[in-house]
Amino acid sequence: MIDILRSEWTKIRSVRSTVWTLAVTVVLMAGLAALVTAASKNNPGGPPSGDEAIMISLLGIMFAQLSMATLGVLVISSEYRTGGIRTSLMAVPKRMSLLTGKFVIFTVTSLIVSAVASAAAIGIGLAISQPPSVEMGDVARAVLGATLYLTACGVFGLGLGTLIRHTPGALVSAIALMLVLPTVANQLPGQWGKTVAEYFTTNAGLLVVTNQDNGTLGPWSGFGVYAVWVVVAVIAGAVLMQRRDA
Repeated sequence: MIDILRSEWTKIRSVRSTVWTLAVTVVLMAGLAALVTAASKNNPGGPPSGDEAIMISLLGIMFAQLSMATLGVLVISSEYRTGGIRTSLMAVPKRMSLLTGKFVIFTVTSLIVSAVASAAAIGIGLAISQPPSVEMGDVARAVLGATLYLTACGVFGLGLGTLIRHTPGALVSAIALMLVLPTVANQLPGQWGKTVAEYFTTNAGLLVVTNQDNGTLGPWSGFGVYAVWVVVAVIAGAVLMQRRDA
């Protein structure tokens, strides 16, 4: 397994698209934190409170989630596109061992980059907004929540990439499930519509970032629901990878 992990680490750090996508994630988080915080600082209501400043600093996560999902898709779909997956499977005939290695390396990489991006965004945002008071516990919680959420988005993309194997199709599915359909679900009428919206992918997952509840789910239970969506995509992709030809 060590050799598989070493091989996957070599792949993920030697591909330009990986480096650029990770850089885009950090730039989106930090850059949008600076822009949005600078704009909000000039509001007539005065500087935001500590909690508000933290949330404003993390608004870039709405775009960064897509860059992380894109990276997750590319980690597996690029091998199918180039035919490199055949070489990988010849070297590692046990498909689940290969897939596990991809998920482990990608998850660890995502956690580190997401933590750096989240901490940078909050640090820049607070430096610009300079709220009257900030609790370090709130900062740590926000960094943790944003890190876990972005990593889950990346793993979701990797699961969809494994399931669909086609880069454009997997990317469209990720955008639909993470950005488009959650918004549509919010417009559904009645109690059943409200329930669907509350439990739908990123609607539930984002609660761990905002540290709020939606009436049914709290921050961590919401993240747990999102994790179930991610796990379902990963398991479905793993089952099909095991059964289909490369």
